[in-house]
Amino acid sequence: MIQKIITLCKKELLTSFYSPVFYGTGALFLFFLSFWLYYLQAFFAMDTTSLRAFFSAFPIVYILVIPAITMKSWAEEKKLGTVEILFTMPFSEWELCLGKFISSFIVLLVYIFLTLPVPLSLLPLGRFDFGVIATEYAGSILLGAAAISFGLFFSAVSKNQAAAFLGSALMFLVLMLIDRLVMAFNLPPGLSSFLNYFSLSFHFESFSRGILDSRDMAFFLLTVFLFLFLSTRQLIFRKWN
Repeated sequence: MIQKIITLCKKELLTSFYSPVFYGTGALFLFFLSFWLYYLQAFFAMDTTSLRAFFSAFPIVYILVIPAITMKSWAEEKKLGTVEILFTMPFSEWELCLGKFISSFIVLLVYIFLTLPVPLSLLPLGRFDFGVIATEYAGSILLGAAAISFGLFFSAVSKNQAAAFLGSALMFLVLMLIDRLVMAFNLPPGLSSFLNYFSLSFHFESFSRGILDSRDMAFFLLTVFLFLFLSTRQLIFRKWN
């Protein structure tokens, strides 16, 4: 099973690295984070040794970056007719979904790794808490993993890349910002707690404060499993129809 997943990952990664979308999305990712920190948040005028302003941009930039990473995963296979070829190969639905997920996750990890020069260049300017920065990166990775699983599911149910991108970006916008809407409308506490539970950025908040909350970690991991499971169900449905 592991060897099959590795083979699928290699195939997907080669496709990604030869695509201009990979480089364009990476450039957008890095530019937006830098622009957000140095210009919109005016980091050097804040007189602080916290990178919370930097990591607060991750949920926002993911709204565009994650759909760009995942939009072609299944939608392109269906457009080209290669998904039927995959069904004839000795791969289970779980192996196919895990291969797609891991390859997309590696692409995101590459983007996140390329952000390291930002905190490293700022470390000489003050006494930053390395534990907090590590926790913020861990939260960014878990948030990205959950978003990728959702984006892959949306790609599996969409007819083309454009529909997959627009649909998942719209849903990400809602899921990322639902906690802000709850605060804006001053909803009752019970309803606010219920809606906040489905907000990705709400569960990311504890990581941005340097807190490893097991409940938020469990939420992201369960989200990954749920949408990978739904993707396998979609593949099985398509296979038999």
